[in-house]
Amino acid sequence: MPFQRRAVGAAIRPGTAVLLPGSGSDDVFVTEAFAEPLTDAGFGLHAPRPCPGPQVAEHLVRELDRAAVRFGGPMLAGGVSLGAHLATNWAIRNPERCAGLLVALPAWTGAPGDAPPEPGPQASPAAPALVAALAAADLVTTRGIDAALAQARDGSPGWLADELDRAWRRYGSELAASLRAVARTPGPKPAELSRLGLPVGIVALTDDPLHPLAVAREWAANLPRAALVTTSLAEVGRDRRALGRAAVQALQRATPVA
Repeated sequence: MPFQRRAVGAAIRPGTAVLLPGSGSDDVFVTEAFAEPLTDAGFGLHAPRPCPGPQVAEHLVRELDRAAVRFGGPMLAGGVSLGAHLATNWAIRNPERCAGLLVALPAWTGAPGDAPPEPGPQASPAAPALVAALAAADLVTTRGIDAALAQARDGSPGWLADELDRAWRRYGSELAASLRAVARTPGPKPAELSRLGLPVGIVALTDDPLHPLAVAREWAANLPRAALVTTSLAEVGRDRRALGRAAVQALQRATPVA
């Protein structure tokens, strides 16, 4: 059953939503997943294309700053995985510029951690999405993108492997550096989430090992005005819009009717 928290405060006015892609993903996936559900809810979508390289995260955050100036007034922000982390951290720093958040597939809370050299009582396991991103970056560096994509195809649903094939090739020679940038990008801390009074719609997948449902539940439990709706890899594989519809539904549950 979806987690739901009662919301208080003003409803979000229709306007523009600025959504950021995840690590190694792109604006194409964001548009496919969110454009139609947001249009149905009265919002336009601005999905920035990532600028590949070691500063990919910083470039995406600057896109939020530019969009806030361009569109004027508080805007709806958010993203997928790493993009959701960046947008949430931005909203924590700029609550007056953000009307609400769409958070899809949060991957960790606080620092992502480093993969420990050996398991032990003092080792803090690294977030699965971080381990996967760094492993992919190493494989791209040592064996090339085709080998990395072949390995991804062996362990991923066909539709997801196709998405990676398209997105990763768009990153070109900067793919490995872009994937490694995830290690320098913390998620929001629980205390920071607890102080964020904006309505937040969270969507998680019940069967995604890289973006554990437990992380989404942790975010929802710490945010004062949040709702969580779940879907699955299979549903998103059949229709990318399932992810966007779940996120919009969650935001509507977290936002009072005007």
